Amino acid sequence: MQIRIIYEQPLNERIRTFLRLEHLFKITNHHINSSSEWDNRAAITNLLNIADIMTRSDIKSDLIKELDRHLSTLNTLAVNPNVDQDRLASIIENIISILDSLKKPSCQPGQNIKQDEFITSIKQRNIIPGGSCNFDLPNYHYWLHKQIDDRLNDINHWYGDLIIVHDGLKLALNMIRNSANPVTEQAPSGFFQKPIESNISCQLIRIFLPVESKLYPEISGGKHRFTVRFMEQSSTKSRPVQTHDNVEFELHCCIL
Repeated sequence: MQIRIIYEQPLNERIRTFLRLEHLFKITNHHINSSSEWDNRAAITNLLNIADIMTRSDIKSDLIKELDRHLSTLNTLAVNPNVDQDRLASIIENIISILDSLKKPSCQPGQNIKQDEFITSIKQRNIIPGGSCNFDLPNYHYWLHKQIDDRLNDINHWYGDLIIVHDGLKLALNMIRNSANPVTEQAPSGFFQKPIESNISCQLIRIFLPVESKLYPEISGGKHRFTVRFMEQSSTKSRPVQTHDNVEFELHCCIL
């Protein structure tokens, strides 16, 4: 099976924020259960970044709206004989379960971090390059040398009320990504442009290239069209330039 690199470009602010959160959750989950000081530091830094995005955007409300929209779309498929009804019922049940949790008044993602004085002290110093050094935050230095079980208990507590957001994001983004019909396209001299039909809500563009390709796409777009330029960069010291070659690629326009 050919290994490919997937490049994504969100076409609205909601999906842009969802993808950034997904990125931060992936980094957090990579570090969260490790025992080293540096993994613990990375996990906390990314939890703070997640909480910051949650503060600046109404993620809970946006996620509820997105999942409600998906639920409405899926319910229309319940009478379609060509649809795997068992799988559809399972997906709908999963969406309803997550929505029920998100809609509870007690669901306040990020509160565990916001209400923690220790985490607040780290956040205040993290904005300074090197500001979490041991002489800046002796309480952090002390915490990083506590028993691993104690540290993991704290980290999992801070992470605990964010899990529902992570689960909702995974479900919503997975459904969006799977809504595309893959097509093979050609970019003459490394340039490709495509209009978006006015009656279609395209949320995400995905481009697949072989891992051995020496090119990468720069994607830009909005409601009406999107553009792809395939770039090459001979070394890190040189500026990237658009290739003169014709490029074949796989395109996914995610329209759910």
